[in-house]
Amino acid sequence: MSNQEPNTLDAWHAARLLARRELSAVDLLRSCLDRIAARNADIQAFNFVAADAALAHARALDSGAVRGLLHGLPLGIKDLFDVVGMPATYGSPIYAAHYPIADAAAVALCKEAGGIALGKTVTTEFAAFQPGPTRNPRRTDHTPGGSSSGSAAAVADYMVPLAFGTQTAGSIIRPASFCGVVGYKPSFGRIPRAGVKGVAESLDTVGGFGRSVRDVGLLGAVLLGDRRLAELPENLERQSLRIGFCRTDLWLVADDSTRHAWADAHARLQRADIAVLEVELPDACAPLVELHKSVMAHEAARVLADERLRHRGQLSQRLLALMDEGLTIDGARHLANMAQVELAKKQIESCFDEVDVLLTPSAIGEAPQGLDATGDPVFCRYWTLLGLPCVHLPFAYGISGLPVGLQLVGRHGDDRRLLAIAHWVHTQLNAMEHD
Repeated sequence: MSNQEPNTLDAWHAARLLARRELSAVDLLRSCLDRIAARNADIQAFNFVAADAALAHARALDSGAVRGLLHGLPLGIKDLFDVVGMPATYGSPIYAAHYPIADAAAVALCKEAGGIALGKTVTTEFAAFQPGPTRNPRRTDHTPGGSSSGSAAAVADYMVPLAFGTQTAGSIIRPASFCGVVGYKPSFGRIPRAGVKGVAESLDTVGGFGRSVRDVGLLGAVLLGDRRLAELPENLERQSLRIGFCRTDLWLVADDSTRHAWADAHARLQRADIAVLEVELPDACAPLVELHKSVMAHEAARVLADERLRHRGQLSQRLLALMDEGLTIDGARHLANMAQVELAKKQIESCFDEVDVLLTPSAIGEAPQGLDATGDPVFCRYWTLLGLPCVHLPFAYGISGLPVGLQLVGRHGDDRRLLAIAHWVHTQLNAMEHD
């Protein structure tokens, strides 16, 4: 092992060293704890750290056989997930004293694979729009994005190599963009959500953050039960690779930072001996942003019915407004909305007959200044509603020096192909800064 501090290692690199016993789980964990001790007061990525329990787990892993793909890797757990021995506040004072008696299924799967639950990372209120205290580690007077605020910030600031997120609108991809890390939102429905506080049952998706595509592939391999995601190829058959550049009809809201990243990516990939095609979305996709808002509002008002009815005074005005809007959308209209979504899902398949993946904006631009909002998820609403897998690729900096990037979107269920292409594309785009 080099002189690199263990906490700065990418997850896949650390995992290899841990599996070969060239790095101990205790040493990696202590390095992460040191970083948290030095930085968390400023960044506020974690709202609970289980240092003693994590160290005991690390010692047990070091003294036994290698457990699995995540052996010895410390994990940040978004405070929407239940973990035994840790509080689960879901970003709300309603649950300030809540301690679950079971692990969320996704957490249990990661523990089974040798992962160490280090602590809870800050979420917005019920993964909606009311921000928590987390600051962007790149510039602390700017938002880290949301709702997976603490997880994105913790990975970006080298507190942990991997962290859980969830996405209902843009809650993985947008904070990944704002904090400059890789974010992975898998295909809808492929990862169990048992033990994760829900917001909208047609939208909520479990995923996570790393500092490379290989990192999130490692996490995805465990969560999706597909080891192939941890074995991404170094080289692809580029002659047959087709990347569709998809501005969407939201392009007018993209700012100059995103437009510059787009132009740079287009030029780089055009020179890489692959087919680069311009793609327009089918007509059925035109109303998807408004449909997403309607579906989310309708379902949130019902999923959070107990909180709305018994604890209304402890809910933010933003969440109340969302749920009140949802109550105006009756079941018949919701069914009609979902019928439109199904039509768009069928039509989007035709895009993937022409290209392997879509490259599209992740966010309007750089992380906005201020901590009273988490940014606009507008460029993520399409893909979340369609249930498609997405990977955010950080590779550039915007006009004010904060990270920007783009997301790759794949065919539903084709997460392995998406991650393999994302790994190769990310390598190409990261080479831009060395030209």
